[in-house]
Amino acid sequence: GLIVWRLKGAGTRHIPYHFVHLCRAADDRLITFQYFNFLKRMYVTQYHKDLSQRAKPKSDPVVSPFHELQQLDREKKVIHKISPVSPVHQPWPETSGRNELREVKSPAEGEASARAARAEPREDRQWKEMKLRLDELPGILARLSKIKLTALVVSTASAGFAMAPVPFDLPCFLLASLGTGLASCAANSINQFFEVPFDSNMNRTKNRPLVRGQISPLLAVCFAASCGVPGIALLTLGVNPLTGALGAFNIFLYTCCYTPMKRMSIANTWVGAVVGAIPPVMGWTAATGSLDAGALLLGGILYSWQFPHFNALSWGLREDYSRGGYCMMSVTHPGLCRRVALRHCLALIGLSVVAPVLDVTTWTFPIVSLPINLYISYLGFRFYRDADRSSSRKLFFCSLWHLPMLLLVMFTCKKSVLDKEDKGDLLGKGEGHGRAMEIRLP
Repeated sequence: GLIVWRLKGAGTRHIPYHFVHLCRAADDRLITFQYFNFLKRMYVTQYHKDLSQRAKPKSDPVVSPFHELQQLDREKKVIHKISPVSPVHQPWPETSGRNELREVKSPAEGEASARAARAEPREDRQWKEMKLRLDELPGILARLSKIKLTALVVSTASAGFAMAPVPFDLPCFLLASLGTGLASCAANSINQFFEVPFDSNMNRTKNRPLVRGQISPLLAVCFAASCGVPGIALLTLGVNPLTGALGAFNIFLYTCCYTPMKRMSIANTWVGAVVGAIPPVMGWTAATGSLDAGALLLGGILYSWQFPHFNALSWGLREDYSRGGYCMMSVTHPGLCRRVALRHCLALIGLSVVAPVLDVTTWTFPIVSLPINLYISYLGFRFYRDADRSSSRKLFFCSLWHLPMLLLVMFTCKKSVLDKEDKGDLLGKGEGHGRAMEIRLP
């Protein structure tokens, strides 16, 4: 028993040393995880070469859409010949024969339609003369003469005629309106004739009749002559020579000065404003036969109104004017463009105050017109400050209703002819009474 107890005690004491020794031996002999992976890779590469990593083959280059279209065109150009059908002695029913003919024709028709669809865009890209139809001629001539702009010119001339301090003469008014409209049509037609190569580069004007070739340049010149000569003759012989001279001068100023200056200097805007200011002066001279202060006042109002109107319009068309080669303030001098628009908005307030001073309207006109003048001046300030498309668009659309509203208010506040006659009579009586007193005095 003592021997057994002795052996057990010695074994218990040596157990930790044996355990450490076994662990060290296990570390040297056992296979680790990294070693197992290494053996696995070696096995795969030596005995299963198909499973080893390979370089990924380069994919085929992506075919561009242009080459795909060329390939489709080549495939479509392949013509499948249809073998002739041998005659059959037995008669076919009509329905089956028609069906067979449709089946035979369908590939040919499909190929023909494909060719037509493929050739259609090519024909669109080619130049071809457009045939003129008589039913389209009035619309084409209306676009050639810029009928909306002509209507604005005639309306301003009518306003000048109505504001004249004389009794209304209907035949003279009709002759003056017709002559002014014909002169405007002639000037606009000649303007489009000169600007064909430049209008073709602008999105705004590329659909004009001469640019698209809807009419020939000879026909446009003949139309301008047939409008200009009778128009000036009506104004000279039917109204008075002064109005006819103003109409002829306006045509010359628009076609020979303003049109070429658009590609030379920003001064074209001021020349164009003079062109727009002459029609109300023509209306005044048609009624009175003379150039008075009231005619110059109306011309000044139209002159100042055109700057916020046109500068706001040109601000949104700067890219178009650059492509067309036009020298506009909005393109070359954007800061000046906004300043000039604001100045002339404020000038409209001053001109409205001058109207009663020149005895054209009553003092009610500056007061009544002040809100609309202040509003367009506010929009002109917004355009000057913000310098964006939104502010310019608002100013442009405001100018469209501001002018007719201002002229209407001006007409309602016009000095009546009877008041002026009474005033003249009073002045005449006063002068006569003074002369009588002078005669009586020794």
